[in-house]
Amino acid sequence: MKTLGRKKAPREALLRSLATSLVLYEKIETTEAKAKVLRPYVEKMITLGKKNTLHARRQLLAKLYLESAVKKMLDELSPRYKERKGGYLRIVKLGFRQGDAAKMVKIEFVGREDQKTIKQESKKKGKK
Repeated sequence: MKTLGRKKAPREALLRSLATSLVLYEKIETTEAKAKVLRPYVEKMITLGKKNTLHARRQLLAKLYLESAVKKMLDELSPRYKERKGGYLRIVKLGFRQGDAAKMVKIEFVGREDQKTIKQESKKKGKK
């Protein structure tokens, strides 16, 4: 695992914070390096959430800060991907941050509801 220029405890706190935000909002903007480390961390949580057992819930509580994020993971996200074997997240490059020229990306869940409506609207507009 990349260290992201941090020691173990701050790095784990950063990943927990990013993962909690990603689960709650289903998309976040961050640097490319953080997103590449975050992707397998969250994908393992989704796979764990598919089991939907008490043990899985407790493991998720240890990895996420908020109980509401764990509830959303178990009730919405894991069932959404129950037929999918992996690849739950997508990383989209956004360009460079103005202040320090860091590579910025958007990391988001594949197959979100708002993405489906945008695709349907663009298809309707294209036919006119």
